[in-house]
Amino acid sequence: MVNPLAGIGGPLALKGSDGEAGLIALERGAALVSPQKAARFLSRLKTLGIDKGLDILTAGGLMGEEEAATAGLRAIVVYRPQGWPTRRQDTIAAVKNCLKEGSEIVVFVGGDGTARDVLEALGPSHEVPVLGVPAGVKMYSSVYAETPEAAADVLWEWLHSGGLCEAEVLDIDEEAFRAGELRVKLYGVARVPCSSKMVGSSKQPSPSSPDEEENKQAIARYVVESMKPCTLYILGPGSTVKAIADEMGVEKTLLGVDVVHNGRVVALDVDEEKLYEIVKSHLARGGSVKLIVTPIGGQGYILGRGNQQISPRVLRLIGKKGIVVVATRNKVQHLRKLRVDTGDPELDRELRGYIRVVVDYGEELMMRVD
Repeated sequence: MVNPLAGIGGPLALKGSDGEAGLIALERGAALVSPQKAARFLSRLKTLGIDKGLDILTAGGLMGEEEAATAGLRAIVVYRPQGWPTRRQDTIAAVKNCLKEGSEIVVFVGGDGTARDVLEALGPSHEVPVLGVPAGVKMYSSVYAETPEAAADVLWEWLHSGGLCEAEVLDIDEEAFRAGELRVKLYGVARVPCSSKMVGSSKQPSPSSPDEEENKQAIARYVVESMKPCTLYILGPGSTVKAIADEMGVEKTLLGVDVVHNGRVVALDVDEEKLYEIVKSHLARGGSVKLIVTPIGGQGYILGRGNQQISPRVLRLIGKKGIVVVATRNKVQHLRKLRVDTGDPELDRELRGYIRVVVDYGEELMMRVD
């Protein structure tokens, strides 16, 4: 089941795609993200050869039918949406129809809002497992595989082992999020295939404590003292990066992507198009660019989750050497690795390997990006 609008608001800095945000993104001509992620999942499914033993039930149009056809897979349409754009009611109805037809697992492509809708369709006494293919702007739930391709691998593993684990379905208040406030709520628990390729733990906001704040300030001092003139600095979301802006004495949107140059703000809360033009113009004048990001607590993503404004074409301009990762000691202690999911599998492969992470004043460690 595909939510075609999932993730559409990310590059436009809308902080989500639920409700009006998705409609606004459509009106502004934003490209659909979720169908592409669905096609990647289904293509991997076909490569693994496991589609031959499956009956694939889906919904009409971009809710699954078209993506299956593109991947060369036969799918049985059990629901057709009432119109375009699709609504959450279509998601709920599609999943319910699949369950009526005997679905043994629900694979959905979307974000946390989609996960909530799937959970509602399953009902309070559900036994059917779910598997999320990541395509949203924000994904705090732990029902997702690491990438669309990983989701196909997880399904293959589950078909051979049948092992299930519990995972949280979480979501945030998007209106509060757009206002710079993070409110996370637990909506329920779902059963998911047990696999090392699942995200494994829900995102955790950084803890607030005197030691943690002192660590952030030490990182900020070190990074600011290392800054060079005539260099464009892109500041990603997060409280650790905000501490850097505070040390510089410039404004920072906690949950947005901002740009500074020579100690002055160039742009706040930029969308993908504006960011690309700023970076391209600066490089054309012979300047250099640095991107400062911090991993998401509990999951380790530095790119592709919550900062889709930093798109593949922007990243290719910056280059891997231009990425600066900062994280407190407490955060890195709870991470096995760093992750990227830019939407471009080739770029993800280029970004893999080891990268330096600033963890304190004058202290860095090497962490693997996977």
